[in-house]
Amino acid sequence: MHDVRTEEDLLTIRHAVRAATLREGFSIVDQTRVVTAASELARNAYIHGGGGTLTVESLTRPGGGIRLTIRDEGPGIADVEAALTDGFTTGAGLGHGLGGARRLMDEFEIRTAVGRGTTVTVTRRAGR
Repeated sequence: MHDVRTEEDLLTIRHAVRAATLREGFSIVDQTRVVTAASELARNAYIHGGGGTLTVESLTRPGGGIRLTIRDEGPGIADVEAALTDGFTTGAGLGHGLGGARRLMDEFEIRTAVGRGTTVTVTRRAGR
């Protein structure tokens, strides 16, 4: 598990996720997809959720892969559909974070409740 509490943690997470994709045998393109998704999700947890944690799991099912779970205990997301729309932002960013992460990964699940935080779980299969 990796903390998402500081700007430095965001860099540490990118390196840790890149290393995990290498262990799983991902192509350079898929490595970049997974690292980009992880970076977007971690940044959201840091900026909007006040920090959180990222868990990286190797999948043992046929073909293998990687699952990332990022949790925060921030304000939650009042309108998930709006938040998944490109250009939607509650901050100074471009508004591609959640929607972009969803497009980059094979599976995307978000659980959130106003005042109770957000958990996003994404999966990318190896050799896809």
